[in-house]
Amino acid sequence: MDKNIIIRHCDTNEEFQQCVDLQKAVWKFEDIDVVPKRLFVVAHKIGGQVIGAFDGGRLAGFALSVPGSRNGHPYLHSHMLAVLEEYRNYGLGRRMKLAQRDDAIVRGFDLIEWTFDPLEIKNAYLNIERLGAIARRYTINQYGMSSSPLQGGLPTDRLVAEWWLNSSRVNTLMDSGKLTAAKTDLRIEVPAEIYEWKADPASREKAEDIQSGNREAFLTAFAEGKSVLGYERDEKGSGAFLLGNWDENWSYASR
Repeated sequence: MDKNIIIRHCDTNEEFQQCVDLQKAVWKFEDIDVVPKRLFVVAHKIGGQVIGAFDGGRLAGFALSVPGSRNGHPYLHSHMLAVLEEYRNYGLGRRMKLAQRDDAIVRGFDLIEWTFDPLEIKNAYLNIERLGAIARRYTINQYGMSSSPLQGGLPTDRLVAEWWLNSSRVNTLMDSGKLTAAKTDLRIEVPAEIYEWKADPASREKAEDIQSGNREAFLTAFAEGKSVLGYERDEKGSGAFLLGNWDENWSYASR
């Protein structure tokens, strides 16, 4: 299906409104949690990115980013990426992320960051293994409690993905299709049943236990200087973060 999808910048009010509508379709947000059209317009005008995946005139997905700066280092923060359910598993998410990377490099950025739910197994695999991002920061309940049923009533804990666009890790992945094997010494696991546990109030305590246990494991590992460098999935659909010491000297002070 994806061969017929065009990836390009959104640049009209009508297209920005489609992004708003698509949020509601994907996350089932209440209005209070929906990013309004005005922010898409602003992002487009101030150096951010509103990249869409178009099936003819229909928006199948979008990626939104805004410019940021930390310790004097400019970067792009990718705030949202969404794909309609009927267009999933065709690689559109990765295609939009790669379009973000191409655009960022042309404009002189070397870093894109975003947050992601460490309990979302497919998304974690995409971010780490298919894009080459690392993670070394964990935020507890970043957005407060969410109206989206996909969150399952749990705190919105997030890992921060750092995508160092010109690192040898990412360049090797882009050139070969595979990450260079990294030395890791810690696993943090997410069972495939996590989605069932989140969705059912009767079993939600199991999901809370996984989240809180993994939270402590991540915070401890990051305090020791470790980073998420790999991700594995097994035949049951469970996932595991692989952590170790990143040997590349990419930081907010280096360009």
